[in-house]
Amino acid sequence: MDWEKLGLKMGLEIHQQLNTQHKLFCPCKTELIDDEHNELIRRNLRPTQSELGEIDRAALQESLRNLNFQYEAYNYNTCLVETDDEPPHSLNEEALEISITIAALMNMHIVDEFHTMRKQVIDGSNTGGFQRTGLVATDGYLDTPYGRVAIESLGLEEDAARRIETTDNYTEFRLDRLGIPLAEITTDPSMHHPEQVREVAYMIGQVLRSTNVKRGLGTIRQDLNISISEGARVEIKGVQNLDLMSTIVENEVTRQLNLIDIKKELNERNAEVLEEIHDLDELFENTESKILKSAESIKAVVLKGFNGLIGREVQPGRRFGTEIASYAKKRGVSGIFHSDELPAYGITQEEVDKVAEFLDIGPEDAFIIVAHDEDIAISALEEVKRRANLGFEGVLEETRKSLDDGNTEYMRPLPTANRMYLETDIPLFKITDELVEPIKNNLPELPDVKKERIIKEYNLSEDLANQLVKRLEADVFENILSDVDVNPTPVASLLAYDLREIKREGYDITILTTQHFKDLFQLLADGKIAKDSVTKLATAIIESPEEEVIKIAENNNLTLLSEGEVCEIIANIVAKNENMVKERQMGAMGPLMGMSMKELKGKADGSLVNKIVKEEIQKLL
Repeated sequence: MDWEKLGLKMGLEIHQQLNTQHKLFCPCKTELIDDEHNELIRRNLRPTQSELGEIDRAALQESLRNLNFQYEAYNYNTCLVETDDEPPHSLNEEALEISITIAALMNMHIVDEFHTMRKQVIDGSNTGGFQRTGLVATDGYLDTPYGRVAIESLGLEEDAARRIETTDNYTEFRLDRLGIPLAEITTDPSMHHPEQVREVAYMIGQVLRSTNVKRGLGTIRQDLNISISEGARVEIKGVQNLDLMSTIVENEVTRQLNLIDIKKELNERNAEVLEEIHDLDELFENTESKILKSAESIKAVVLKGFNGLIGREVQPGRRFGTEIASYAKKRGVSGIFHSDELPAYGITQEEVDKVAEFLDIGPEDAFIIVAHDEDIAISALEEVKRRANLGFEGVLEETRKSLDDGNTEYMRPLPTANRMYLETDIPLFKITDELVEPIKNNLPELPDVKKERIIKEYNLSEDLANQLVKRLEADVFENILSDVDVNPTPVASLLAYDLREIKREGYDITILTTQHFKDLFQLLADGKIAKDSVTKLATAIIESPEEEVIKIAENNNLTLLSEGEVCEIIANIVAKNENMVKERQMGAMGPLMGMSMKELKGKADGSLVNKIVKEEIQKLL
């Protein structure tokens, strides 16, 4: 595709949990809970007017779903602030300092005052119907291989509650995640190539990883804004896989181009969405379709001039009918049937012909059927009509969900500025030079810079250095080597790879402290344990963390024999195999090494064993 000709514009929003001691506006810890809840709270939420008397369209659409919400609370690690039964406490200054660090690394201008705002959210993920948020910095930039990209803003806000379960009657959330500090980074829409947006996401990730942020699944969320000149801005939520980003962009551009074509054809055909909702219960009285037989009510609408367009593919494997169905599903149905795909689902050609005759549709017309409880079916068809009518506009401003195959699915309309208003329960926080300057003067090393330095300074392979930085073990690695004069490679190998294997075996590797590592590698440096025993000793330390490391090594038979003891054992082995040595000469090295290592059972370093075996063979010869 010619991205420049299409007028492709993209921007990123990245939300990153901060690794603070407590939440943004209360003293609860920032840890997730898997225990059974102590309390269950039920709520309904509705939209409110902004200070200008307007209601946000996204909030209004959510409210029309008439959802009920349940919240799992705990008598520890959740409090009345999360349940919206107590005013918020003062701002978490640790979270603000981390945010300032991130902003400084992206060349941003820090604001003078932090004002807390309320952002209306009524999908149930916030108990009060709003999220607290504030602006920390503006007007930054990152230099990329594709040129400079502007970082528009950095905000500090509360994370939402965790969605646990959704049923026909309610959506259940857990309050452990609600209120965890979240940095929101927004770029401007100056990216014009699918590969560029991936590169920028990677670079922002590098900045975040160099600061005190949380790691692991769900701690970072990336949203992608995309538009083309004839289309509209679409926000795609949950773009987690960087390697899938370019595919998502290409598929979204394809979708917008197809919707533009459908719009043009609808207008050329003078198409029309008829208002009447028709009852088809009698027509399908004897149907063999299991879906229709189990439904309380079967209803339909007529779309004049839509024939062939509902079944047109707009993304790989997804059709215009899928776009319409996504709106209908918001009213509680599992899907729709449209004439472009029938007969199917147990509906026969004869039944399709009967419906066409009953609805009095022509060869260019189409119909859509919904089967459910009567009220839900009518509500869903109202959404079908609304979305079909929006087809005359082409591309809509929407919030969409990223799918695993690189496609997207409708979630809700794009929010407007009408959902923001001032939080009156929290005073403003002045950001002074006394707070900012020490942070700017002590910025952390970016991961790529740290990796290159470690490779040069410690003569490590690129793979080992990359894993140390990626797994946030580089600081521990350097701390160990600051006190222990030992070969860096086994230290890096343990931290980067071996600990993962130990964890897979079910051991709690968080028990191991930096001091444990220092004591372990001091034994290696002193020649008291073999390099091959490092992983075994680390596992043994986890089982007895309070004991001295040298004692643990001795108790687990991991300490090395003296060189004299090793020499005596090997001399005996060589003497017993004198005939083989005389016959094979130095060719006996391999078999004798195997015998020696088996006898020594890891109690001697391999290089020492090799040296002594060679010397004993030469003596005998």
